[in-house]
Parts: sequence; C-alpha cells; structure tokens
Amino acid sequence: ELWSVDGPQLVQVAAHGRSCRAPHVAVVTGAPVVVYAVDEAEIWLTDLTARRHRRIDDGRHEFCFDPVISPDGSRISWQAWSPPDMPWDGAVRVDALLDPSTLAVSEIAAWRPDGGAVQQPRFAPDGRPTCVHDGAGWLRVCRGDRTVDDAVEHAAPTWGMGQRSYTIGDDGTMLIARNDRGFGGLRAVHPDGSITDVGASGHVYGQLSMSSRRATALRSGPTSPAEVVQFARTASGEFGPPSVVAHAGAPAWERVDMPHPEPIRVEVDGTTLHARRYVAGHGRMLCWVHGGPTDQWQVEFRPRSAYWWSRGWDVLVVDPRGTTGHGREYQRALNGHWGRLDVDDTAALVAHAQRRGWATPATTVAIGGSSGGLTVLGLLADHCELVAGGVASYPVSDLADLAAATHRFEAHYTDTLVGPAEDRDRFRELSPIHRADRIAGPLLLLHGSDDPVVPAAQSALLAERIASAGGEVDHVVYEGEGHGFRDPDHQRDEYERTERFLDRIVAASR
Repeated sequence: ELWSVDGPQLVQVAAHGRSCRAPHVAVVTGAPVVVYAVDEAEIWLTDLTARRHRRIDDGRHEFCFDPVISPDGSRISWQAWSPPDMPWDGAVRVDALLDPSTLAVSEIAAWRPDGGAVQQPRFAPDGRPTCVHDGAGWLRVCRGDRTVDDAVEHAAPTWGMGQRSYTIGDDGTMLIARNDRGFGGLRAVHPDGSITDVGASGHVYGQLSMSSRRATALRSGPTSPAEVVQFARTASGEFGPPSVVAHAGAPAWERVDMPHPEPIRVEVDGTTLHARRYVAGHGRMLCWVHGGPTDQWQVEFRPRSAYWWSRGWDVLVVDPRGTTGHGREYQRALNGHWGRLDVDDTAALVAHAQRRGWATPATTVAIGGSSGGLTVLGLLADHCELVAGGVASYPVSDLADLAAATHRFEAHYTDTLVGPAEDRDRFRELSPIHRADRIAGPLLLLHGSDDPVVPAAQSALLAERIASAGGEVDHVVYEGEGHGFRDPDHQRDEYERTERFLDRIVAASR
C-alpha cells in the first residue's frame, strides 16, 4: 500500500492489493502527485488531492524500477528491462511525456547506450536527464549528453530499487560515490569543471543526497559499521569535514583494529585478476568468494570478515571474473562460463597467495554463499590440492534446477551466465552436483529450509551424493531460514559450528 502524511494522520491513497515501492512525490501544476512501481513491473501515478490513479507505462517491459518526475512536471523516467536480460545486461531509461494539466502520458520512448545498460535515471535541478550507464565500459554518471570522465565505477549492480550513488545540488555540483576496484571514495564535480575528493579516503559511500547547505551519505569502512554522515557546505559550495549523525555499530566493534586490505593483482593469460587481503599473518587463510555472481564485496564493514580476522585468519576476498567494480568487460567475461571461469580464477588467486607464503594448502579453506558457494564446491571438485576444505552456505549446485525453480527476478539469470536451457550438457558440465563424486571434502554445507532462491533440496541431494561416494560432508539445515540466516540463534550456531570445523580440519592437516 502507498501512504501519504496528512497532518497527524496516515491516509491511504492507493490500494492495489500488490506491492507498491519507490514512491517519488512532486508538485505538478500546484497539485501533489506521486509516481511509484507496482510489483516491480508497472509504473503508476496518483493525484494525491483527487485520489485518481493511472498506470503510465505501456507494458513493454517486464521490470520497471525507480520512477522519478522532472522538476517542471513534464516528464517521468524510470529504469526498465525484460528477460532474458538482467538489469546490468540491457536496462533502458524510459522517458514519458506528461501533460501537467491532465496528468496523461502522450509519448513514451526508451534509450540505452550501444552495448550498455542504464540505471538510476533521474533529472538534474535544471531539468537535464541524468543516469548511470556503462556505455563506455564503466558504470559512470551521465548528465545530459556528457559522461563524467573517470575510469572507475560509480554504482553497484541493480539488485533492487533505491540505489543513490550520485546526487546533484541546485547549483549543479555533483557528488559521486566511487568504486575503485573495490575501494570506495566520494568525489565532487563542481560547476566550473573542477573535481575534489570529499571526506577521508577508505570508506564506501551510498544513498547520497544534497541541498545548498549540506550533503548526506551512508558510509562504511573496513572497521566502521554503517553510519550516516553529513558534510556542511560553505557559501562557495565547498564541503567541510564529515560529522556522524547516526551510527549502526555495537561499541564492541570499535575494539577490533582490523587493517585496511592490501590490493592483490594476478596476471593470468593476459587478464588481471583482483583480490583484497586482510592480513592476520599467522599462516592460515580463508578464501572468501562473494555471491551474485554479478556483485562485489567492497572494502566496507563485514562482521564475518572482522570476526575471522580477529581469530587469526587472513581473509582473502577474491574478485573472479563476473565481479563488478572492474568494468563491463571484466563483469561480462563470465557469461557462458559460470561454474568454470569463476572457479579457475579463484584457484589462480589462491595459488598466488600460497606462492607468496601467506598460507599453504593445508592451512587454506574456501568459504562462500549462494553463487560463492558454487565456486567453493567447484574448487573442492577441481582444485582440491589447493585447499584443506570448504564451507558453503546455501550454494548453487544444480544450475538447471536453479533455472527452473528460482524466483522471478533471477528466473532468466542462467540464460546469460550459462546458456539456453535446452543445452542440458552445458548445464550438467558446469554444475557441481554432477561432480559430487570428486568432492572428497571436508565440506561444511549450510542451507535454510525455506530458501526461495536456491532450493534446499539441492544441498540435500548434493550431501547425499558426496557421502555415497565416500566424501566427508556435514550437512546442516536451519528451519525457517531463507537465502541467508537471520535468526540470532542460527547465526550463533553458524559461527560456532564453522569455528569447530575450521579448527578440526586445519589442525588435522598440519
């Protein structure tokens, strides 16, 4: 349901009986209106005074995100795409002309750069269209027909609505969150073309907003849980130092002196692979693979990484091909090779770490969830000489089953990452469940009983096949959990169980 504040009362203004999200309110010809997404598939406009509702998209796209109204009320824009594309494959900017007097749409057009995808379509205060797109190979902010010249990413992939990695002030100043291969930063592009860094380096920023007097952001760093910060602006538009206005962390984390990670680069067959190493220096290492696979763990606060580092483990966060933050070519290199290229890239990064003497195969454990769990299983099946064992949480093990059973947003994800569903041999070749007889373990396998993304039955069948082939697997099902564990008792059990597993297999292998 969509709600509007009317004095001290909450008044229902629309009742679609479906999910309504991403509202944007504006005043058009003196009347307040709100535009919003329904079921992630339709764009609706409601006149808040007359309580009139109108669907304004034309139904050509299966997904519609983040609608916004132009400052003069003459246009509405949103992000849209249709399967088999995911949003980072081919999302477009949709622009609809709006008659301010009747609130009727007269024309709808869609645009995206050749070979690229669009996200975060909005308008500058002067009415010029703005967005982020990767038409030049990197996700960068674009205002009008000019793209900010910066060879880093300015956004994360569209896994949901509401990302705000850039903002534009009334004076034309742009504030942009940067992702330099995993390392964050915040940069201001001033109306005169000059560029300045804002705030201290070493933080990941998001959810940006700005007024003439201040800018606000959500930020996090390797030792800093999420916090809301403000930057005061001077009369000339410069930014002062940040002040913290809200903090999400427990005081205990302030006593964890976790280091900033070292960037790791490895050349493999003409491609530079990337990782980041949090150094504990005790000769044992967790190789952590992020989920997605179209995603990245930037250098922001992650309690799991901090916990295991504090327990004496190096944490090597790997970015195999398919990871975002390194440009479009690096991300899309995984297409058609999910379950193979990510596994081999991770193996190459682990082997590099061991050549440097940071750990040995007997003191290295692979760990990851979801897509990262698929990579862990692939390492155990195909590169078992590099690791003492693995921990896989709610992992993808059967790609064909995933394609048939997963939720609507990811229903066609495998079309690009693997291939057409009719190519059964390819799905079989890339799925760890069909190499289960090669997974000798030890493997700690964790899954939620109610997982809507990766069916729990995948892990049950995988555990059965590993055990039948004589492998060592400890299969744990957390009742009532979905894709990730939320219950504090289950989280505590996960940590304790994982620590017992790590202590046993590393100590036993020495």
